[in-house]
Amino acid sequence: MATVGQRGMSSPRELTRMGDRISFIYLERCVLHREDNAITAEDAEGVTHIPAATIGTLLLGPGTRVTHQAMSLLGDSGAGVVWVGEQGVRFYSGGRSLNRSSSLVEAQATRWANRRSRLEVAREMYRMRFPDENPDGLTRHELLGREGRRVKECYRRQAQRVDVPWNGRIYIPGDFSAGDPVNQAVTAAAQCMYGIAQTTVAALGCAPGLGFIHSGHELAFVLDIADLYKTEIAIPIAFDVAAESPDDVGSRTRRAIRDHVNKARLLRRCVDDIKRLLLSGETVRDLPDEDVDRVTLQSDHGIELESGRNYADGDIDEVPW
Repeated sequence: MATVGQRGMSSPRELTRMGDRISFIYLERCVLHREDNAITAEDAEGVTHIPAATIGTLLLGPGTRVTHQAMSLLGDSGAGVVWVGEQGVRFYSGGRSLNRSSSLVEAQATRWANRRSRLEVAREMYRMRFPDENPDGLTRHELLGREGRRVKECYRRQAQRVDVPWNGRIYIPGDFSAGDPVNQAVTAAAQCMYGIAQTTVAALGCAPGLGFIHSGHELAFVLDIADLYKTEIAIPIAFDVAAESPDDVGSRTRRAIRDHVNKARLLRRCVDDIKRLLLSGETVRDLPDEDVDRVTLQSDHGIELESGRNYADGDIDEVPW
């Protein structure tokens, strides 16, 4: 097997697009290594090969060990890696962006930097979550109030649907077992959604810290995106799992979320939703090929010049302004 130093990085066209990947894979009590372009997971039952380029997010549970070569491959493939345990979840590493263009992150920064457009994106996020309400003209305070009311209503409605007791959301960071089975299922579902959103944001090359609703955290935009699917996917599935049995709620919730998001092709939808929020229709049509490495130089009046050469004064004067 060739060493890491002898292998070149994968070209963009060798990698699977984010929307076509497996949403996430959960592993526990195994050793992860690398064999060619596959991740190997070895436990007492044998060795399983997982093509790295097909992974969206890899969730590593208790008892997992991973080699340097495995992490090198996951980073090269643009896969997200999240360590998950009974004490919660921590985002540890993300692969390089699958998107070679900076168009999305530039659009995100532009919309975030202006208070008016930042509020418009927040309103659009609310509209996507609750299409039966019109948030036009609402202030941020009003948006937060309405969002809180709708989420509380969702909890109560789901509790009545599956006939389980619900005494409110209880979550103590670092203590997964502090909540009842329903709260544990909601926490596990949220962890999965955060992992999926984190990897999608990273794969598209967006800035995870530039949130339109959340702020003050390095993953603010990730929390924004994950919340888009909270009341539609995460909460109903969590209540379904908790109603079936109080045993092994965490792992059963993860499997249920995995099956649903794969069937519903949530990764593709997540990619489309992020582009819808950050880009206008005209910008989407004019978006450069995401698989092409193209670096330009910034000049005046919004003009971009081809990189890879030195421009003398006369060369700049010849550029059509």
